[in-house]
Amino acid sequence: MRILIATDAWHPQINGVVRTLTELAQAAERFGVCVHFLTPEGIPSIGLPSYPDIRLALASPSLIARRIEAIRPDAIHIATEGSIGLLTRRYCRRHGRPFTTSFHTRFADYIAARWPVPRDWAWAFLRRFHNAGNGVMAATPSLADELSGRGFCNVMLWPRGVDTGLFYPRPSGLGLPGPVFLTVGRLSVEKNLDAFLALDLPGSKVVVGDGPTREDLARRFPDVTFLGARQGEDLAAIYAAADVFVFPSRTDTFGLVLLEALASGVPIAGVPAAATRDVIGDAPVGILDEDLRAACLQALTLSREACLAHARTMSWEHSARGFVANILRAIRGCGRRYRWSRHGSRAVLRTLLGRAPCCAVRKGGRYSRTPWVANALSAGT
Repeated sequence: MRILIATDAWHPQINGVVRTLTELAQAAERFGVCVHFLTPEGIPSIGLPSYPDIRLALASPSLIARRIEAIRPDAIHIATEGSIGLLTRRYCRRHGRPFTTSFHTRFADYIAARWPVPRDWAWAFLRRFHNAGNGVMAATPSLADELSGRGFCNVMLWPRGVDTGLFYPRPSGLGLPGPVFLTVGRLSVEKNLDAFLALDLPGSKVVVGDGPTREDLARRFPDVTFLGARQGEDLAAIYAAADVFVFPSRTDTFGLVLLEALASGVPIAGVPAAATRDVIGDAPVGILDEDLRAACLQALTLSREACLAHARTMSWEHSARGFVANILRAIRGCGRRYRWSRHGSRAVLRTLLGRAPCCAVRKGGRYSRTPWVANALSAGT
């Protein structure tokens, strides 16, 4: 089976969307699904106003059409709402191709934090964009419920995972006074980083990441250690050196960094935002409080072993199987017979049966988990 994912977010960007898509492709390949990407690579681009590190590809409809037709995908998924996503959506609609989308970013909040644009306008655009497809995937139950409440159609859960082969406890140190309070992510206005950096905490505050507000934050908080963007083993070692991971964001749709911290045995402190609550659940691995300082100090008492156990329940293989299941359900429900290529045979579906995850569907106003295997097999016939 060949799946084409259209995305404006791609390397060299360092963010949760790029990491999610990269891990998804690697995990899906292990059970016979080949993921191809339609990205801004090789296309002229311009920087996003107020955020030049984010590029908007200046692609043409004919270029996007040629790239899609060269891949000849069995299914098309649109991961972002930028120019690549818009042109792929246009191609699918013009050619009668079913497609799915995913909701990664609260653009309504991000835009409102920068310009005087009503949130309702942005939500109207997002709703129109996603409702043209056959299903929109959300990372958490609370986000799925919110999108459904805002008029998004056929919302499906797509859980995230973490690479426990990279992120795990290890002897590590930063040469800073302890305890070490760490945050990792994009440095931008919507991340609410001031709420953490202004706290009076013992030990050291450490920030990993880059973005448009880095210089301003470094100037205003000279007592904080800014390490810049890090990846791979370097990033994993920093996580392992922390005592508490602090996540002050109220706008994230998930926060992969939360799972990476837990897999490293580091408890979480944050504000009671929906995405953070969804990741932590009922597990004793984090403290959420409007008093972020109190949350940070109380998180120091939590069990690192409990953090590890919680992270082990969330693998990228489980995430990838859920993603493919959602695509098959969406195609099955579009009212068209699905023609499999030799790369998308029933053999692929039977491989998926090895560890079939549950696919969430909406029942009676809430999301429940139900086996997707029967739907997947019938979609492949």
